[in-house]
Amino acid sequence: MAPHPARWLNSAPSHALLALLALGAKAQAAEPKPGDPVLVSVRGMAGMPTGTLAGRPLRFFAWGDGFLAVTGLPVELAPGSALAQVVGPSSLGGAPLELTGSLDVVEPGYPSRELRVSGKYVAPPASVKARIVADRKAFAVAFSQPFSAPHFAQNFVWPRQDRITAPFGDRRTFNGKLSSQHFGVDIDGDPGAQVTASNEGTVVMARDNYSSGKTVLVHHGGDLFTAYFHLSKIQVKKGDKVQQGQALGLVGSTGRVTGPHLHWGVKVDGIWVDGESLLRLDFFPPTAPAVASGDTALNNP
Repeated sequence: MAPHPARWLNSAPSHALLALLALGAKAQAAEPKPGDPVLVSVRGMAGMPTGTLAGRPLRFFAWGDGFLAVTGLPVELAPGSALAQVVGPSSLGGAPLELTGSLDVVEPGYPSRELRVSGKYVAPPASVKARIVADRKAFAVAFSQPFSAPHFAQNFVWPRQDRITAPFGDRRTFNGKLSSQHFGVDIDGDPGAQVTASNEGTVVMARDNYSSGKTVLVHHGGDLFTAYFHLSKIQVKKGDKVQQGQALGLVGSTGRVTGPHLHWGVKVDGIWVDGESLLRLDFFPPTAPAVASGDTALNNP
């Protein structure tokens, strides 16, 4: 599906002829929506840039012959124009280079659904409250990894091939009472089916949690994580280095579920984003700083 071209309005010193800025975001509707991951790529700066997208700070790292930031559009972001601003030292010297641009964000149209689960997951008994608190602390520790450039050398792939039973963003009501939003992609599977790593990284959680069940979290660098929930068996341990396609565990129905499946989540820059959109992003384009497959990079005048 064709990507939506980002429209960049670059404003910078006239001598900064090498300065380029591009943004990559592809969504199911061919236009970026709240909940999509985004790549912001910059070339032509002498040092690490800083910036924001839709008011959220960008964290860049050296990537190829320029710099890259991996972030996301929050699900609560209102449709409309999302402004990007990037500042950094020009490779030709002189005044700092300033780049600005905008991205047209469309209405996501996330559906709503009613689900039935065990009552203990809607109103957890007092006996498990301590466990829930411990789970939250464990997730916070797992997600607090030192910031670094990505650890992988290829784009992301599905953790298993099967029917998608629930996409990212579903607005859910459990047993007619508890409302939440689905921050992952549910992939069908028979109990015991293999689940593999979507990309190279380090296991930062291999734990049985109350709601997510047997869970594996993999850190890929760049504050980018993939999550694998409701496993029947975990086949790695915390601290393991894993390769793309390596076995992580088996499909199950542990935790708060309606049946066996894999809940596959992606968290970047502190927010959950759509894994299907992550799969469409190209971290290794043939010509920097083009990103995704809808390359839009404008030379400054």
